[in-house]
Amino acid sequence: MNIRIKKSYIFFSLVFILIFIGIYHFTKPQKTLPVYNPRDVNPELVDSTIQHLGYNHKIGSFSFTNQNGKTITEKEYEGKVYVADFFFTTCPTICPKMTNNMVWLQENIKDNPKVKLLSFSVTPDIDSVAVLKKYALEKGVRDDKWNLVTGNKKDIYYLARKSFLVVKTGKPEELYDMVHTENFVLVDEKGRIRGFYDGTNKQEVENLLADISFLTDVK
Repeated sequence: MNIRIKKSYIFFSLVFILIFIGIYHFTKPQKTLPVYNPRDVNPELVDSTIQHLGYNHKIGSFSFTNQNGKTITEKEYEGKVYVADFFFTTCPTICPKMTNNMVWLQENIKDNPKVKLLSFSVTPDIDSVAVLKKYALEKGVRDDKWNLVTGNKKDIYYLARKSFLVVKTGKPEELYDMVHTENFVLVDEKGRIRGFYDGTNKQEVENLLADISFLTDVK
């Protein structure tokens, strides 16, 4: 093989490789995350007044008190990607796993200024500011990244059912009885729900972290 033919062979091989890479890049599936609305979610977790809504759902306004006695509203999370859950400090079953996984998540997002965490107590009559502070210190909660909040139970209930779509009703005779689920809810910077994850399952929480990275990197 003479030099000219050899150069031509190398040239066309490189062109073929570049064409192949280009085709792969433009045809491979691109990662996307859905935007969840009430109609997309198990109706057991959604207030009956909004179960029919299929578009433009966003987290509503709220005002609660965190572990430091500070008032936390939705303004605290404007323009942020955040993960929310519902728990209580005396829960002996799923909450310890959820909290441990949220602590793991906190460690992995601590240097990302675009991301925060938010946990609502479903037993606010028990989980006072002092109780939440003790719990936060025991678990290593970072005040700049993670708010544990308490407040009016009716308000927390309605927020869970009408905004975050994650809490079941309890006893039919008790309108504000809440049965919290293991769900972690991923909310984007526009206040839209982008995912639900089993907070007791480490693999799902790792998937959640990957989706957080996707939301904070993709513009």
